[in-house]
Amino acid sequence: MAMHDVECCDTFQTHEELLNLVSQKMPDEDELYDLAELFKVFGDSTRIRILYVLFEAEVCVCDLAQALNMTQSAISHQLKILKQNKLVKSRREGKSVFYSLADNHVRTIIAQGREHIEE
Repeated sequence: MAMHDVECCDTFQTHEELLNLVSQKMPDEDELYDLAELFKVFGDSTRIRILYVLFEAEVCVCDLAQALNMTQSAISHQLKILKQNKLVKSRREGKSVFYSLADNHVRTIIAQGREHIEE
């Protein structure tokens, strides 16, 4: 067997009780689609870098651009995507707009992901 092959059963036999349980627990297609879309947002290293900065502190766009050595326009583009997906929130203070993680779920997702890759 080649290294990249996945092992399969020797015979085809289904387990009805298990299949029934799975079908009862399976979210509907829309929810699965939304979940896949959310994970796509995490599939960009620039957005992950932004989230890591926000993991540590609430910062303005200027600080983010400086910290990540990017233009404000590039940062703004990524922040828009993060905000649309409810991963970050913003607040205006005078002439500055400060960004932070939307909630503890975002913190947990990042922490769990990091834990997983470090295993």
